[in-house]
Amino acid sequence: MKEFVEFELTKEFRDRFQAALDQRDRNFIRESLNEVNPADITTLLYEFSAAESKYTLDLLPLDVRALIIKDLDSETRAGFLKTYNNKELTDIINLLDSDDAADILNELPIKTREEIIATLDPVLSGQVIDLLRYDSQVAGGLMAKELIKARDHWSVVQCVEEIRKQAETVSKFYTIFVVDDHDKLLGKVALQDIVIAEANKQVADICEGDVVSVETYLSDTEVAGIMKKYDLESVPVVNVMGQLVGRITIDDVVDVITEQADEDRQLMSGITEDVEEDDTVWKNTRARLPWLLIGIFGGMLSARFMGLFEDQLARVTAIAFFVPLIQATGGNVGIQSSSLVVQSLASPDFVDEGLWQRLSKVLLVALLNGLFLSVLVFGANFVLFGNQDLSFVVSIALFSVVVFASLIGTVTPLILNRFGFNPAVASGPFITTINDLLGLTVYFLTIHIML
Repeated sequence: MKEFVEFELTKEFRDRFQAALDQRDRNFIRESLNEVNPADITTLLYEFSAAESKYTLDLLPLDVRALIIKDLDSETRAGFLKTYNNKELTDIINLLDSDDAADILNELPIKTREEIIATLDPVLSGQVIDLLRYDSQVAGGLMAKELIKARDHWSVVQCVEEIRKQAETVSKFYTIFVVDDHDKLLGKVALQDIVIAEANKQVADICEGDVVSVETYLSDTEVAGIMKKYDLESVPVVNVMGQLVGRITIDDVVDVITEQADEDRQLMSGITEDVEEDDTVWKNTRARLPWLLIGIFGGMLSARFMGLFEDQLARVTAIAFFVPLIQATGGNVGIQSSSLVVQSLASPDFVDEGLWQRLSKVLLVALLNGLFLSVLVFGANFVLFGNQDLSFVVSIALFSVVVFASLIGTVTPLILNRFGFNPAVASGPFITTINDLLGLTVYFLTIHIML
C-alpha cells in the first residue's frame, strides 16, 4: 500500500501552486502531489477555479483521479463528469468500489448511465445494477457488495485460501461473515481468530453466532444509530430472507451522520432546506424565509397583545422595561430544553422513559432555575427601582415563564418525534416565537391580577 506524506495547505503552498497553474507547470504539479493523500488533494482542489481543478485532476494517475472524484461534493463532481466521454468515465468507475460506482452512475443521465454499465467490468456491472435498485437513503443504497465471506463447513485452511482470493477485491476488512450454502448469514469471525485457529477446525467451530445485521430497506439514519450503538467498523446487510447481500463500513456512515447533523443544525436555525453558503441567492432566500415569516407573524401578535394592556402600561410605564427580559429568558430556557431533548432523541441509546417521568425531572430543574432567577431579579429590581410591588410581580412572572418555557421546550420535540416529524424543527425560531407569546401572556396576566 502506498504511503502518503503529511500535507498542510499553507498560504505559501497555495500561492506556489497557483503560480504553477498559471504557468502550466505540469512537472511541479505532478511532483508536489505525488505523495499527497487523495483526500488532501480533494481539499486543495476547492481552492481553485473549476478549470484549474480539472487541469490538475487530469495530470494525476487514473487511480488517484478516481478516488478524488468520488470524494468531491455532488455539485463539483457533476461539473467534472460532464467533461469526460463514456470511455473515460468507464475507466474511472472501474477502479471504484461498487457503492461509490453506483453513487456516481446515479448522478449521470439515464442514457449515459446505461451505456457505461454495459461497458463496465462484468462483475462490477452486476453489482451496481443490484445497488441501483435501492434508494440512496436506505441500507441497500449505502452498502458495498465487496466483502469477505466463508461457508460454515469450510476448514480453517480452506477459509484462508478463499480469503486470499476474495481479498483482491476488498480494500479493508477485519471481519469475515459466515454463511451457509444458500448465503444465509449465520455469524461472523474475526480475522485474528482465523489466523490463530487450528488448521483442522471448521469455520463453524470458531464462528460467533451473535451478529448484528441490518436489512436492505432500513433507513440510513437507523443504520448509523446501530453502528454507533454497537461500536461497529462494518455491518452486514441482509435481504428479507436473511441472505448476505453486502456490507456497510464506518466511512459510509460518517457521511450520513455528518449530513444529519448539518440538517438538524439548519432546522434548529430556522432553515427549511439543505443549503450551502455558495448555493444560489434564491435557494438561500427560500430556505430562510418561512421561519422568518413565522417570526414576523409572532412579533405582530406580540405587539397586538401588548396593545390590550395599554392602560396598565400608561399607569406604570416601568412595566415595559421588563418585556425584553421576560421574552429573552423564556426563549433561552425553551431552546435549552428543546436542544437537550433533540440531542437525546438523536442518540441510539435513547430510552423513552415515559412522558411523566421526563416532565417531573424537567419540572424540578425548572423550579430550581426559576427560583434562583426570580430571587436575583427581585433583588436587582428593588435596588434599581425601589418599587417592591413591581419587583415582586416581575419575579413571579419570570418564575412562571421559566417553568412553562421548560415544559413546552421539552414536550414539543417529543410530540413531533412521536408523530414522525423531525424534532429539530422544535428548536430555534419555532420555540422562540412560541415562548415570546407565552412570556408576554404570563407577564401581563400577572400584572393584571396583582397590580
